Formats: sequence, C-alpha cells, structure tokens
Amino acid sequence: MTDGGSGARLVAPAVVLVVAVTGTALGAVLATSLGLLPLVGQPRLSADGFTVVAGDLRGAAQESLVTATTATVLAAIIGLTTATVIVRAGGGARLVIGCAVVALTVPHLVGAAATGLLLSDVGLAQRWTGIPASSWPDLVGGRWPWATVLELAWKESAFVALVVVAAIGRPYAELREAAAVLGATPRAQWRRVMVPLAAPALTASSLIVFLYSLGTYEVARLLGRAYPEPLPVMAYRLFTNIDVTARPQAAATAVVATALALTATLIILPVLHRLGAER
Repeated sequence: MTDGGSGARLVAPAVVLVVAVTGTALGAVLATSLGLLPLVGQPRLSADGFTVVAGDLRGAAQESLVTATTATVLAAIIGLTTATVIVRAGGGARLVIGCAVVALTVPHLVGAAATGLLLSDVGLAQRWTGIPASSWPDLVGGRWPWATVLELAWKESAFVALVVVAAIGRPYAELREAAAVLGATPRAQWRRVMVPLAAPALTASSLIVFLYSLGTYEVARLLGRAYPEPLPVMAYRLFTNIDVTARPQAAATAVVATALALTATLIILPVLHRLGAER
C-alpha cells in the first residue's frame, strides 16, 4: 500500500464524521430557509425566506464580499512581506516571528475592541494626532469598513506569514544560494525563487483568510456600520429576533453566506492544484 493510500485510510473516519455533521447542519439550514422546518406552523415549501429579505440580502452580500476580499488582499501582501523579512534575516528575525506569534494568540474579539478604541472618532489615534473629533474620518462604523478590514488584515497577515515560512523551509535557502551563485540580484531571487515557492501556501492561506473574513461575526458587529450589515451579523440578528417567523429569513441569509464560501472554494481549488503541480 502506498503512503498516500495509508494516509487516506487513517484520516477517513475523521473526514466521514466531519462530512456527516456538516452535511446534516447544512441540510437543516437549507430546509429551514425553504420553510420545511418551521418553528411554528405546518411545513410548506416556499422561497419566502429569501424573497422577504431580498433587498437586504444583496446589500449584506456586497458588504461581506467587499470586507472579505479587501482584508484578504491586504493580509496576503503584508503576510508575504513579513515572510520575506523572516526568511532573509534568518535567526535575526526572532522579534518579527515573536510579534507574529503574539498577533495570532490575540482573540479577534480583543483585537476588535482594541481597534475600536484606537480608531474611533474619540479614540487614541484622534487624541494623539490632535485632529478635532468632528474632522476625524469615519473609520469605525462608517460608510466603508476601514476598521473591520484593518483588524482582519492585521490578525490574519500573521497567519499567512507563518504558513508561508513553514511551507518554503529549507528548499528556499538552497535555491536562493544557487541563484546568488549564478548572479541573480536579490530582487530576482525574490521574484524567481521565493514567489513561486510560496505561491501554493500563499493561495491556500489566503483562501482560509477569505472564508474566515466572510463568516466572522464579532469583528463586523463591533466595528461595522448598522446598515447594510454583513451576512453573519444579519443572520444572527434575524435568528435571535423575538419574531420566530423570521427564522427562515435567518436560514436564507446563512445559505447565501455558505453559497458564497463554496463558490470561492470551487474557484480557488483548481488554481491551488495547478500551483502545487507546477511546484
């Protein structure tokens, strides 16, 4: 038996359990959104859960996609830059590695609260700069989700950096040395050696960051604007509404968020497979 076949048999029980639990949960949410699992009344197949909040769903989906996409791009850029500093500095990058590890250990809830205290119109940044509160930009709860994006990018860039550093490992040092012997400039070494080696890990970690940013609740709830809400905030508000007939609408919101996450995964997986094959 090959190593791959043996590994697949070892993880199969856990994969089957995860698929069964997740599939059951998704099936229940989908059935609720279609009116087949009402909390009160008789089951009736209907798309009312989607149509009643169709306008809010479009705004919430747009808000979630803007936030998740921008945070993912920023996290990837900062993470790759940090990884470059770490692998080039070697043992001298302990301070950078320590900062990345500390950033990972801080809960998002704490990070969101700290970001709000720093960037709000009466926050520390406003007081340090001396700009009047009336002239301070709406970074928290404003028209554009600046604070939400910055908090997610700050936290998740550390995750991206450590994943990239762990993935490229020793092969990068050997290939970089060979490129240097052949006369490659530091810029060419980064472009021709590090970027291709880091691409699979960078893509995979960026996909994880996007999916997390799309589904995060606490950061968007604390730092985002009241309307339109991101999909997770809207789903939770409808689910906890005193009107129990709003449950299909909450489930419909969760279905839309899940559909966006699955679509992003189906788009990125072939790209990730091709990058891994080229490597």
